[in-house]
Amino acid sequence: MTESFLPAANGVTTSVLRVLDHLALRGHEAMVVCPGPAPHQYAGFPVAEVPSFSYRGFRAGVPSPALVRQLGAFGADVLHAAAPFGLGAQALFAARRRRIPSVAVFQTDVAGFARKYGLSATTPGIWRWLQTVHSHADLTLAPSRATLADLAAVDIERTAWWGRGVDAETYHPRHRASPAGRALRDRLLTGSPPGTVLVGYVGRLAPEKRVERLTAVASQPGVRLVVVGDGPSRAALERELPGAVFLGRLDGDELARAYAALDVFVHTGTHETFGQTLQEAMASGVPVVAPAAGGPLDVVADGETGHLYPPEDDGALGRAVAALAAEPARRARMGEAGRRRVLPRSWTALGDALLGHYTDVIDRAEARDARLVAGFERPLVG
Repeated sequence: MTESFLPAANGVTTSVLRVLDHLALRGHEAMVVCPGPAPHQYAGFPVAEVPSFSYRGFRAGVPSPALVRQLGAFGADVLHAAAPFGLGAQALFAARRRRIPSVAVFQTDVAGFARKYGLSATTPGIWRWLQTVHSHADLTLAPSRATLADLAAVDIERTAWWGRGVDAETYHPRHRASPAGRALRDRLLTGSPPGTVLVGYVGRLAPEKRVERLTAVASQPGVRLVVVGDGPSRAALERELPGAVFLGRLDGDELARAYAALDVFVHTGTHETFGQTLQEAMASGVPVVAPAAGGPLDVVADGETGHLYPPEDDGALGRAVAALAAEPARRARMGEAGRRRVLPRSWTALGDALLGHYTDVIDRAEARDARLVAGFERPLVG
């Protein structure tokens, strides 16, 4: 069960796709339930749509009896709830009633996003709701130490770490020297003086990502700003960053070339539970600059693979970029160190770790049921 799926492009969708790829690789059966419209299948697995509506560029699913019917008809051994909030909540409640073991993956800071959309008053209620939702999961997985600490602070229990993998073959420094990569750099540098440094951002263009903070970069001499992505803030950002090159949404080899074409990668959002684009940039051999908050604390080795700046200090962001822009040799060292750092983080290894978590919750559920049969444990309610 996922709150986001194709054709939407975001961190939740990406991680769900990699999980499905791994389930297919290991010979398991799966079904996806998600907001429509969506493809009818992925990796050979059926995709079941539920009704949805659009809000600020997001497709949000509407809880529906169809979801419960799909869950019952499939006969699942385990429910995987990706970023549960609405549909995922309904699925977890139903799984608990049907005694289906469940794993919930916490990967979206919903409360943080609500604050960015001017809904700060809802933050306590959102956390209370998330605590209720995750209390119905047998295990909640989080991608960083900071996120695990956030969950503990609001009394979400039964948690464990599960990170995010990176495709280090697709995202590779070789794209920079390829004919297509050189052509892209030439295009991005058109009209710029010799020695101009390409500084880029990749991700959704939405208020919670705070891309407007790149004004601290766009005004620097000898820097050309590149923005990859799309979203509801694009038009406003094009006005605020008139010297930037906007490439729109890119995927596959085009996206890999865009990463490799950069000299420095910058991330601006302060509510990231992980920071997948940071890993992709590092796999591409590009040094990174990111806020010292949330997921980036686990991803970036400050001073080794890039720089972490105080989350709300735009001046520090600009100074970190300027320091890297001025030192090509330092950029090269950090880029190489970043790639070495992410090479062990394959989706295969993380997929196998996830299967281990599935096995654990199934085994615990079987042990619990055995105690119920023996009369040593009270039935679950809720």
